[in-house]
Amino acid sequence: MLVNVDFPGCIKVADLGCSTGQNTVLAMSTIANTIIESYQQISKNPPEIDCYLNDLPENDFNTTFKCIPSFQEKLKMEAKGKCFVSGVPGSFYSRLSPRKSLHFVHSAFSIHWLSKIPDGLESNTKSIYIKYPYPPNVYKSYLNQFKNDFSLFLKMRSEEIVHNGHMVLTFVGRKVSDTLSKDCFQVWSLLSDCLLDLASEGFVNKSVMESFNMPFYNPNEEEVREVILKEGSFEINKIEKFDHVVPYKIDREEEDEDQSFQLEAGIKHASWARCITEPLLVAHFGDEIIEPVFNKYAHYMAKYLSFSNHRPNMTLVIVISLTRK
Repeated sequence: MLVNVDFPGCIKVADLGCSTGQNTVLAMSTIANTIIESYQQISKNPPEIDCYLNDLPENDFNTTFKCIPSFQEKLKMEAKGKCFVSGVPGSFYSRLSPRKSLHFVHSAFSIHWLSKIPDGLESNTKSIYIKYPYPPNVYKSYLNQFKNDFSLFLKMRSEEIVHNGHMVLTFVGRKVSDTLSKDCFQVWSLLSDCLLDLASEGFVNKSVMESFNMPFYNPNEEEVREVILKEGSFEINKIEKFDHVVPYKIDREEEDEDQSFQLEAGIKHASWARCITEPLLVAHFGDEIIEPVFNKYAHYMAKYLSFSNHRPNMTLVIVISLTRK
């Protein structure tokens, strides 16, 4: 993590798109302990760590801050290190830190969120994302928005990170072969079906439904590499990909192949999907849509899981390690 950074007495790190709660503290703890261990391996005293937690202003920073004292005390007791924590509200598609001030930047499951809904999606009336078959311009519009956003993200970080500083990004991706032959993100495809149902039932205005699109793009490895190489500020150290099972685990010793299991698993999955989409849906449709849409989602997912070739529900995750040139 700190190769060629000369092991300064104070390490400045940033967690971009940090979200809130215990998961945020867990990520911060992992980073801090890794830094301290790297110093100990060369018999250096642990550095002071200055950690900046970034997310949009609407994020619940207070919940995270309540967890900080216990994290700091544990770090002091177990690793003999000090970590100072502050919140930095704002979009990571803008500058967040002074020039050449950061040694390490981390971002997990955030880069796939775009800065805005792409332009030119007026014809994408039957889906909230890229659902096969789709109008020819839809994929191109999403890809162009991702390229613009990711290039801007890299440019902003290149101004903030010191020479030889490191950055690790984790985000939802997809296989190259998935681009034009199938739905690009099955979670959004099911949500599209639920919203279309509500529109046909008159619960949601049809024009309101047709105007909704997800500000999201899960790129493939080739698209990611292309943007990094073109922007030019970072060296690619390593790219890893792995399949992540979208959570729908239930508390049973065995997964019975009956309808009750499928429905229970569907409810679990709907709860997970609700956590990541509710603010967007409420902003566009109002809060009265939430219960109906996720009740439908649970039943659609239960039906989806009833087919053996649809289980488990896999999502490709891309992890990339970069060094500032």
